Amino acid sequence: MNITRVADASDGAHTGIATYHLLTGCHPAKADISSDSDFDRHVLASIVAAAAMEAEPIFDKVGLSSDELAALLEQNFPSIRIEDEKLLLHCKRDESDEVAMVRDLLFAQRSTEGDTGRWLAAMIARRAIEPNHLWEDLGLRDRGELARLLRRHFAPLAARNINNMRWKRFFYRILCEDDGLVICTMPVCTQCTDFNLCFGDESGQSRMAERRRDALLQAPAPVTAGGWTS
Repeated sequence: MNITRVADASDGAHTGIATYHLLTGCHPAKADISSDSDFDRHVLASIVAAAAMEAEPIFDKVGLSSDELAALLEQNFPSIRIEDEKLLLHCKRDESDEVAMVRDLLFAQRSTEGDTGRWLAAMIARRAIEPNHLWEDLGLRDRGELARLLRRHFAPLAARNINNMRWKRFFYRILCEDDGLVICTMPVCTQCTDFNLCFGDESGQSRMAERRRDALLQAPAPVTAGGWTS
């Protein structure tokens, strides 16, 4: 099965859940994120699962090269064996100037060492160009998880969002300010007609939430999906 579709299902939400379950062994709603390491694995699995719901190759949708994605899976989900030939072609990261700017901003503001922060800078930047709220396109369960992610791995940048601006708007505001540009001429945000675009509600249902409460994920044994097996 092509790795661009980790589960062959017409229901995109179910595809994401199946991918998350394949990686972690549990349903996303039941993930234990009490420790930082568990939280990091939850975030990485969520981003990969969100990307699996879309049409392009997963490494394109998560903003990593095929080698980086393979290393991420090996380091964080060692029970997964990579069998899909597309992850073995050493495809380079393909990113636009816009994605690269956000990635560089995040990378420069890292507060943790190691591969995870580096991968997350690229992954967040790539998912930020998708159309939904950023926490949704990262596959997270709510905006609070995104705030925790940014405070943990990009603390200096997160600390600058003192007014709780929407994160994507905040990233671009910082990029403009750091370049000496003025993106808003209003002296007070509450007087601006675009206030809701910057500070509006970001609540909603997770993209991977099950659409029927009584439909529980039944993981087949053995599990095989998109060139990965556990």
